[in-house]
Amino acid sequence: MRPTQAAYPATRFRRLRSQDALRRLAQENVLTVDDLIWPIFIRDGAGIEEPIHSMPGVNRLSIDLAVRAAEQAASLGIPAICLFPYTDPSVKTAGCEEAWNPENLTNRCIRAIKAAVPGIAVMTDIALDPYNAHGHDGLVRDGIILNDETVEALVRMALVQAECGADILGPSDMMDGRIGAMRAALEAAGHRDVAILSYSAKYASAFYGPFRDAVGASGALKGDKKTYQMNPGNSDEALRLIERDLREGADMVMVKPGMPYLDICRRVKDAFGVPTYAYQVSGEYAMIMGAAEHGWIDGEKAMLESLLGFKRAGCDGVLTYFAPRVARLLRG
Repeated sequence: MRPTQAAYPATRFRRLRSQDALRRLAQENVLTVDDLIWPIFIRDGAGIEEPIHSMPGVNRLSIDLAVRAAEQAASLGIPAICLFPYTDPSVKTAGCEEAWNPENLTNRCIRAIKAAVPGIAVMTDIALDPYNAHGHDGLVRDGIILNDETVEALVRMALVQAECGADILGPSDMMDGRIGAMRAALEAAGHRDVAILSYSAKYASAFYGPFRDAVGASGALKGDKKTYQMNPGNSDEALRLIERDLREGADMVMVKPGMPYLDICRRVKDAFGVPTYAYQVSGEYAMIMGAAEHGWIDGEKAMLESLLGFKRAGCDGVLTYFAPRVARLLRG
């Protein structure tokens, strides 16, 4: 688009900035509660609200309190929550068998939330790292992350989560071929309405550190994830990955992290016009909160500005730990 405008002074851009009413009328992008997905961390036990020190204001919640969080989200109009488990190290194995246990922490939490708050969409994480003794998103043999064997495990995990009532599956593993395998398995099992929000462009990023603390994966991780997560220097590759996942049956796609990769969000939306999301990851959250706690920035304004940036970049929604706080502000 090439805008047509008169020369100065017939055109004065400041006219439409001169008062609040005109600024609102001319605003191109708007953040609403409908744009929010709230990631929460869960753990075993009862009545537990355990602070995560690298993520100020975020806690691990036992299932009873996760249900209460889901009720809170629904009352605020937040359409979806996403579950991430802190798994007891005693059940972590090299084979990751706990990942598809119908009675694992995530699956019990899905059932509890759907029973108490049936109207809220429950999203889950599809990756093996919370259950892996090696801390990786895939099965490991001789230091190599196995692709095809991991896909088989992820399909088992996805089917159990769908059976437990998950509405949205979020494959975050970055294995090749996993979307097609999951979609085929879901269709065959009769889970035709379960949506897949694929972490299609997930970068090997330094911004995940606090999240790994939150799910207890930091100490277990051996090596790094660069053989399956994306190179931060690549952009064209992200479009190839998005196109592949869409062809394999993804309903929605995600870019992760968010703020350092807004250019990728914009390219994805422009190229495909599909429901596009970003994850404002733990490191992004921690930076804003840390600076705000030191008085270096206005945390509330920075939070809202950062989320509006996702909308401007073409995102249809954002996974953000700020979700309930933002929802309260937007609802007045």
